[in-house]
Parts: sequence; C-alpha cells; structure tokens
Amino acid sequence: MKHRIVVAVTGASGSIYARQLLNKLQAASAQTDQIALVMTTNARTVWETELGTDDYKQLPFKTYTQQDFHAPFASGSGRFDTMIICPCSMGTLGRIATGISNDLITRAADVVLKERRKLICVVRETPYNLMHIKNMLAVTEAGGIICPATPSFYSIPKTLEDVAATVVDRVLDLAGIEQDTFRWGSEEK
Repeated sequence: MKHRIVVAVTGASGSIYARQLLNKLQAASAQTDQIALVMTTNARTVWETELGTDDYKQLPFKTYTQQDFHAPFASGSGRFDTMIICPCSMGTLGRIATGISNDLITRAADVVLKERRKLICVVRETPYNLMHIKNMLAVTEAGGIICPATPSFYSIPKTLEDVAATVVDRVLDLAGIEQDTFRWGSEEK
C-alpha cells in the first residue's frame, strides 16, 4: 500500500528536521501516492533564519496555505493515512489538544484523529511546562503519537545532519516508510 501523507511545518525551531523529512520522503517516492505540504508563515521565516535558504520553494510537493480548507485532507473523505507535524510548535499542539481547528493544520489533525488515522507530532521545545505535558497527554489519549525532536547518539552521528536524521528516521519508521538506517544492535550503516 502506498502512503498518502500530509506534512505540516510550523514555526517552532527545528527546520533541519523538516528539511530532512521532506528530502527523505521525496527519496522514498516509490512508497508514497501523495505528499501534501502545509507551511505556516512563521515556518518559512524560521527555515530561512535557521538554514539560510528558501529552498522550501523548490519542493516537488503540492503545497497548501494555512487557510485552504478546500485541501483534500481537510475532510476524512480525502483518505490521507498519515499526518506528520514537524516541527510541531506548542501552540499548534495546544490547539489540537483542545479541538480548536482554526487553520488547515489543526483541522487536518482533527480529521486524522477522528478517522483513527496516524498523527505524528514532532514537538520541539525545552523544557516542557505543565500545559505542554497535559497537551501531549491529551493528543496521545486521542490516538496521536508524540515524537519529541530528541536525537539519539548510539549511531555515533558525525554531522548536524546525522544528528537530525536520528529523529527523522524514527518519524519515518512511525509513518511506515521503509528506509536504510542505523538499527540498534546492527553493524554501522
């Protein structure tokens, strides 16, 4: 089965994760039927600040604005099986946790949860306050997956991109995308 995935990029710090995720999804195009992209205005600003580029403009995915409620994934009949919010700001997480669907990202997350499909929130904040933790609990109880942008180091990453890949590869695993990556207990990749 080929995946239909919505990727949302919010204005939280961590554009390196979003760029790697989108590049790896592009490389795994044989496993996907459709990738849809929503980027907030703040996400674009943060991307340009953190990565020093606006290469998100060259991505080959159909891109939707935050207010485009005609996007196919704004309804359960659109049949997208997975939504990845990477990075996921705590504001976005809070709106999802409380059922506030005030833009396309929060509406699509609401749809994914109500249809019992896969929502993966790559939260990027530290430290967490009690509201963050309660919102993560609420989204988890509703069926979502909280995957903090917390890298691992047992693969002995050599570059910043390698460090970010430890998170992105985990996200791709959660989304059901097959990939060649370091696995615990295996020899070096």
